[in-house]
Amino acid sequence: MTVHFIGAGPGAADLITLRGARLLASCPVCLYAGSIVAPELLQHCAPGTKLVDTAPMSLDEIEAQYLAAHAAGQDVARLHSGDLSVWSAVAEQIRRLERAGIGYTLTPGVPAFAAAAAALGRELTIPEVAQSLVLTRVSGRASKMPPGETLAGFGRTGATLAIHLAIHALDKVVAELTPPYGSDCPVAIVFRAFWPDERIVHGTLGTIAERLAADPIERTAVIFVGRALATTDFTESSLYDAHYQRRFRGREGL
Repeated sequence: MTVHFIGAGPGAADLITLRGARLLASCPVCLYAGSIVAPELLQHCAPGTKLVDTAPMSLDEIEAQYLAAHAAGQDVARLHSGDLSVWSAVAEQIRRLERAGIGYTLTPGVPAFAAAAAALGRELTIPEVAQSLVLTRVSGRASKMPPGETLAGFGRTGATLAIHLAIHALDKVVAELTPPYGSDCPVAIVFRAFWPDERIVHGTLGTIAERLAADPIERTAVIFVGRALATTDFTESSLYDAHYQRRFRGREGL
């Protein structure tokens, strides 16, 4: 048998990949993170699929489900929110599967930051303003940040920051990023992108805390910080310039 880790995407049932949907339909067992995965995604599962909500389970209990499915020769679809490559807790599950000699695959999903940017209607990299995107977070109870990875350090680059799992620490975000970016730097908070209760709050480092205080957000939000969020007066990329010669544009005479 095989455990198929599947990125469920940001929430909407139609923002899962075709491969992910096919795997959900083919596996007789599905483990899903019920606290953050939209229940509509389970509609991709076949009738009779054994559905296991892992939200209240420990890692030992999840491993026991894998071992039971392995003994029964049943493939498992393991559904995680967003994408598997960051903050998914897949690595510790893979380590246990490898110890048990159980095969696995990874199917990527739409990451939270990409869904949030789409909800904003913004590109996060703007020519000569910001050409880098930093995905980061703050220390929490589940895991601490390494000493060298700080908001202030990332802020000194001027890149666009997509800060996850940090809405509870907005004051810390503002305090650490105001010196490198300035209090007028744009901020956007996207709550549950592509869910029915999606919410977006715009502001600056100087105003965002006050704006959020009136109607707080407690979890499942991405905080964006950077000049690229609001810049409109910028130099256009040369990629589509009429005089830009590139491999796939036969314009030798220009």
